[in-house]
Amino acid sequence: MTTYAIRRVLIAIPTLLFISLVVFTVLALAPGDPLSNLAGSADIPFEVRENIRRQFGLDQPVYVRYVKWLIAYVQGDWGYSFGSRIPASTLISLRIPTTLWVIGLSYLVAVLVAIPLGVITAARQYTWTDHIFTGLSFAGFSLPTFFTGVLLIILFSVKLRLLPMVYNQQVADPIEWLKQAIMPISVLALLQAATLNRYVRASMLDNLNQDYARTARAKGLAERVVVTRHVLRNALVPVVTLIALQLPTVFTGAVVTEQIFRVPGIGALLISAIQNNDTPVIMAIVMVFAALVVFFTLIADLLYGVLDPRVRYR
Repeated sequence: MTTYAIRRVLIAIPTLLFISLVVFTVLALAPGDPLSNLAGSADIPFEVRENIRRQFGLDQPVYVRYVKWLIAYVQGDWGYSFGSRIPASTLISLRIPTTLWVIGLSYLVAVLVAIPLGVITAARQYTWTDHIFTGLSFAGFSLPTFFTGVLLIILFSVKLRLLPMVYNQQVADPIEWLKQAIMPISVLALLQAATLNRYVRASMLDNLNQDYARTARAKGLAERVVVTRHVLRNALVPVVTLIALQLPTVFTGAVVTEQIFRVPGIGALLISAIQNNDTPVIMAIVMVFAALVVFFTLIADLLYGVLDPRVRYR
């Protein structure tokens, strides 16, 4: 397994290089001048603008700038924000703990809700329980996060006045922090739980009709034992892939959610960087997202061997 993991990491390197090259080129060719935001005015003297451009290396060809960025990035220098002159790594390190808390809790809630519901709906196929939760699942992944977020704000903040409307990072009381995190966590968890629930149900139904499940029933085992001890473990193999691959996409969903609830996380930082054409910050965040995708894909592959003894790594 160690050899396989090392090989997968080596394969991931050219993938990350290609992603960085594409994103850097697109940002370099995108319209807009980051110097207008840097200087505070688009009417600054030509000499000052060119001096700033040389200082940031913006007067060089795109391929030269990319090579310099790549060498610095590998050495741990992620560049400086054009606007604040603060290192991009520092900006991300200040924002990402909040995002990880919200995303981690939301995904934990989604998994804890989706797997039991998927098992129950599969075991009770075509009953009222199945119909109700299937309908809720369709509604969950059909509603966009911005609509769900606004709906929760209107209901729980404006009408009932039970939860704060926006996120306040300065809150020290754990109870108050939990109250302000309920709606962002719920918005993200609803979408992920709805998607996971459908995959768990489909995988369970597929395995419930397999020969090994019928053999277990023929031996006199109770249906509950067949479902929990035999079918569930095999059914979770494809679900693990979805969980691992879906987790990085929660970060993209957090971009919208953080804007709605004013959560000072990495998603809000990305939106601000895009608006200001802040290339170093955008590149740093995109590479973090790309590395997360590669990492969780590797984790999913390694978990195959834990859940399915038939899987062997060479």
